[in-house]
Amino acid sequence: MPADFSLLANVVDIPGRSIFAATIAVAGGRITAITPTGATAPDPALPYALPGFVDAHVHVESSLLVPTEFARLAVAHGTVATVSDPHEIGNVLGVAGVEYMLANAALSPFKFCFGAPSCVPATPFETAGAEITAADVARLFENPKIGYLAEVMNWPGVLAREADMMAKIGLAQAAGRPVDGHAPGLRGAEAAHYASAGISTDHECFTAVEARDKLAAGMKILIREGSAARNFDALIELLPEHHAQLMFCSDDKHPDTLLLGHIDALVRRAVGLGHNVFEVLQVACLNPVAHYRLPVGQLRPGDAADFILVDNLTDFRVQSTYLDGELVAENGQSRLPAVPVSVVNNFHAQPVSAESLELIVKSLGPGMKAKDLAENPTPNTQHPTPAPTQVADNDQQETRNKKQETQIRVIECFDGQLITAQQLLPALVANGRLAPDVARDILKLVVLNRYQPAAPPAVAFIQGFGLASGALASSVGHDSHNITAVGCDDASLARAINLVVGAQGGLAAVGAGGEELLLPLPVAGLMSDRTGPEVAAAYTALDALAKRLGSPLGAPFMTLSFMALLVIPSLKLSDKGLFDGNTFGFVDVVV
Repeated sequence: MPADFSLLANVVDIPGRSIFAATIAVAGGRITAITPTGATAPDPALPYALPGFVDAHVHVESSLLVPTEFARLAVAHGTVATVSDPHEIGNVLGVAGVEYMLANAALSPFKFCFGAPSCVPATPFETAGAEITAADVARLFENPKIGYLAEVMNWPGVLAREADMMAKIGLAQAAGRPVDGHAPGLRGAEAAHYASAGISTDHECFTAVEARDKLAAGMKILIREGSAARNFDALIELLPEHHAQLMFCSDDKHPDTLLLGHIDALVRRAVGLGHNVFEVLQVACLNPVAHYRLPVGQLRPGDAADFILVDNLTDFRVQSTYLDGELVAENGQSRLPAVPVSVVNNFHAQPVSAESLELIVKSLGPGMKAKDLAENPTPNTQHPTPAPTQVADNDQQETRNKKQETQIRVIECFDGQLITAQQLLPALVANGRLAPDVARDILKLVVLNRYQPAAPPAVAFIQGFGLASGALASSVGHDSHNITAVGCDDASLARAINLVVGAQGGLAAVGAGGEELLLPLPVAGLMSDRTGPEVAAAYTALDALAKRLGSPLGAPFMTLSFMALLVIPSLKLSDKGLFDGNTFGFVDVVV
């Protein structure tokens, strides 16, 4: 039990919209009294005390850290709690993965609220490592540490009122748990119909117009600013009118950016834009606690002593973070100790060859997809190598001809967004094979099933990664977490994939000149067993190599991890083939 103490600070009373100098007394981990000094104005020599920040929706696994290590980084930025959806590890290990997160989190005083995953697997159009059924959800709700039904990504199933989806929502309602939503782009009557099923939040809005439709339907909107998806600028205009219905979240936060900031950064930006400080702090500190009924103190007598001290209400530099009266961070440094990390996994992929990633043009019949090409490749022996003097002329002539004849569907990715677009572009054909066209930033995208050792790779094309050479590969591939890779040539792609396979999970970057970097992720192929600063340093080196290879993306590995997320439109790649998220069906690589 932490020691009893008292301190003098300018207390920020968010509901009362006042600030006053007072002595805060703490005993037994709770605030026993807040006694004003009687001063008529805040004392500029004192720090400001306010409730701790709460991340209202995050996948801890995306930090590449186990919960205890995530907490060690987060408390330095004044975060005292998260609403954490464990569906990443759920897709790998099922209920056992959720239980792993609960067990590890229990080793930290940080206040994690985990949800029961609602959509594992996310769709039937991909291969996951496990399934979480309605019966599993019911069992999870028997644990009081499971605080809500995690994001309902199967919005078509909700709109159609499919029995399995509605059963899970019904279980949450019967257990008195809120239901999180996930409905990118849903507007008007469809948004209202989705909300009427009992969905209470949405964190996927990428325009204020969409968010207003969902607010009108009674949903609360989470303003998301993560490592890949950034919607703060698009949604912050909602705050003056709707601050009672808003929360801040990161959704996915890589370790390098978590090392630099968290919800404190959003508070700083919002206040810097001129928004009312009390309204901003209500969004950052109070609304998640009320919505999810979190056991988090709100800086009142009788509450748990979960609060922070900041230097002022402009910069919000965190001087101290307290959890249940324990000083867990001071002057930007975590005081939480590292704890041993146990390793669990589900990984059976085998190494691939460069030849297995080829797309043979003559194999393209009506209705054939990338997965069909992988399953029915044309052996290399059917394509004898031309004489050296003929290669250049033949390839150039073939390229000119095929560019006129063959169009391909190309995924277009965007920096800071999870959504993609579909481009129909002329294909580059070399020696009878569809090839990356680096000059036009048309690269190969590969998804390899990691749960079945004999599964062939699915192959398609993508624009927006900007690599001039080499390849990237990752076993973090939302939501099923198969291996996802992007690259400029088949040899580099195969090497990057095989580095990940050899480590049974990780992130890898391969340069054309032989430079290689690997960050192993032995915990479910999603998380490291190393400390947060170590992982952040290794990830920073990988990110730097990806950018030296030419990528203009702010977070290339984070963007890569979402290229297999089928529930976000419009065009993605699963281990089973190229998928149109608007029609919810497979499409051909070649038009």
